[in-house]
Amino acid sequence: MTTATPSLDAALAVTRFGLGGREGEMARAQADPKGFLKAQIRKSGAEQPDGPLKSSADMMRGLSEVRGMKANAPAGQTPEAKKALKKEAFHDLREEGELPEILARARLQATTDAGFRERWAMFWSNHFTASAAKNVVAVLSGPFEREAIRPNVFGRFEDLLVASSRHPAMLIYLDQDASVGPNSQVGGRGKKGLNENLAREIMELHTVGVQAGYTQADVTEFARTLTGWSSSYKGDRVEPFVYRPQAHEPGARTIMGKTYADNGEAQARAVLRDLAAHPATARHVCRKLAAHFVADDPPPALTARLEKAWTSSGGRLDLVAAALIDAPEAWAPQPAKFKSPYEFMVSSWRALGVMPADGQTVSKEARSLGQRPMAPPSPKGWPDTAVDWASPDQIMRRMDWAEDFAAKVPNQASPQAIAAMSLGPLLSQKSSQAVARAESRPQAVAVLLMSPEFQRR
Repeated sequence: MTTATPSLDAALAVTRFGLGGREGEMARAQADPKGFLKAQIRKSGAEQPDGPLKSSADMMRGLSEVRGMKANAPAGQTPEAKKALKKEAFHDLREEGELPEILARARLQATTDAGFRERWAMFWSNHFTASAAKNVVAVLSGPFEREAIRPNVFGRFEDLLVASSRHPAMLIYLDQDASVGPNSQVGGRGKKGLNENLAREIMELHTVGVQAGYTQADVTEFARTLTGWSSSYKGDRVEPFVYRPQAHEPGARTIMGKTYADNGEAQARAVLRDLAAHPATARHVCRKLAAHFVADDPPPALTARLEKAWTSSGGRLDLVAAALIDAPEAWAPQPAKFKSPYEFMVSSWRALGVMPADGQTVSKEARSLGQRPMAPPSPKGWPDTAVDWASPDQIMRRMDWAEDFAAKVPNQASPQAIAAMSLGPLLSQKSSQAVARAESRPQAVAVLLMSPEFQRR
């Protein structure tokens, strides 16, 4: 009895739409690749990583304790000693929060049977970046993804936008928690003033994009509506989101031609609603989706299909996902996307059936490849094009990682079988021969992982 060769569409379903083939995955996709993907769309959102993971409120209590250490230090302790003690306590808190999140997320991605659902969640987590590169945010990046992103990735875009904008990770990352209206009740006191970071990034990155024609005045007015949106982790008072009316800039605001009455917290909420519904948002985000899943310079017809699904449904992301799956442009046989370093690691784990062992190792190895988990270098998130990841130096780093990884993997299936399972008909004859002719099993596995077909999706 012979096993049917997976179809090209089945291979594309698990490599392009998903996170890379793992044992049995192409066989499950074989009968109906599009149905296989659509079955992964669900209203409840993406899976939550398993593990003893703490909420944002839990981590903020830890931040509050660290913040209070200096004031509560023993009498007679030098300022230097107090500072060192506080620094050590924050380091411990950061590792306690960050490393379990990195490990739980990596294990989910290495083993999930719903690779498309997880890739979809990864896209939105990167789109709404709250980066662990900022020290305080490091303990909140994991809860941010679990609390704001994952539950909302197949719901309405507006709900995802609001959840991400109100989360303490985003408020702290973009300094919104320190923004105070100059003419508010507390305006002019202390060093705090109006901060435009969150307003600017919501408009430029999260919604309408720079091509929408908004002005600096629109950003400033939006920032004024957002004053009062904050979080708190002082003493016993821990509030992931709190509205401070005394910090809100009074008055009506006009943004992109529309005037918003001064009704406190609801003023900024109304702006978010309109930004979510703006045609420019559909255009901007749908092109970004097409570029992530299909090609750095995506076919205009694909972007148009996604945009139509978005606008006709009022931003229902489940229907946009279904439109992506149905789009013929998304099934072009030639892989056009070059994997990011972290995507390369995840697909390697899946191909070899490896379960990541610990968060420290995952973080260290991903950082050596240039993509520390949950820590993009800016609010733009991680870049998503080949020009950003395919330099000679970066290829050499991947080669070193692949050789080290291959040497550690237990001797199980043959490299040829792993190649067939992970790539199916995407594997070229040239790469197949290179794997077969390798001098050792570790070398054959490394050759497979560095093959052009495995590096792309």
